[in-house]
Amino acid sequence: MKGDHIYVDCGTYSHHGIDCGDGTVIHYTKREEHKGIIASTSWTSFTSGRSLKVIDYGRCDAPDIVIQRAKSRLGENAYNLFSNNCEHFARWCKTGIHMSEQVERAGAYAGGAAGSTGTATAIAAAGAAAVPAGVAITSGAGIMSGLATVGAAVGGGALAGIGVIGAAPAVAAKMAMDQVLKDDEYLTDEERQAREIGRNATTVGAIAGTAGVVGTVAAAGSVAGVSAAGITSGLAAIGGVVGGGMAAGVVIAAAAPVAAAAGLGLGVYHLCKWLSEE
Repeated sequence: MKGDHIYVDCGTYSHHGIDCGDGTVIHYTKREEHKGIIASTSWTSFTSGRSLKVIDYGRCDAPDIVIQRAKSRLGENAYNLFSNNCEHFARWCKTGIHMSEQVERAGAYAGGAAGSTGTATAIAAAGAAAVPAGVAITSGAGIMSGLATVGAAVGGGALAGIGVIGAAPAVAAKMAMDQVLKDDEYLTDEERQAREIGRNATTVGAIAGTAGVVGTVAAAGSVAGVSAAGITSGLAAIGGVVGGGMAAGVVIAAAAPVAAAAGLGLGVYHLCKWLSEE
């Protein structure tokens, strides 16, 4: 319909434009002499055989204003992937706000990954620094010493250290997912509700993932329980799943809560969206 914010899925990204209601679309399109220029093209040219989709808004400006804005920028060739791409343009036409959810989400994912990795690395380094001289950091004794040091920071032992190693990156992942699924007053009520539920599910995933790792370590090895032998055996068993040893088990312990937080949050979000469309 006239004034709709439309897009096509191009695989790793989506391409956006404004439907003029007369069989044409105004969008950033490639030209030989420019990286990108805002032009009016046919639907066929815009879609290039891909399925056309519409972004629903809870709040936006009237179609005539949207079209007027789009036409006012015809011929612009100031394309920038990160600060002025096709989605920035289409969103501005609809609301007067210059933003790209693709860019913001990519930044959130990257920041979450960096935050999770950096946090886990810092914690591991703190533990490694406490390993007695002459003891290999990746040996059973070295890993247990490091975990005990990390766990002592929260008043526990080696098992608490496993929890810290898993929980801290999970918190970073939770913060990133809150950005990915952030609220937006211009979206529909259904979309906003799905995002809120997804954010809450991320929290549940982070907590459950951390608790699950601690429980799995205690139960997975040939020696069950939370004794030094039980933890050593459990980490070795978990690491053995990927062909490694205790060190690999520690890496998995750090990564699992992050995967649980992000996976549950996004999964519940997409489920809510699917249910709202039924």
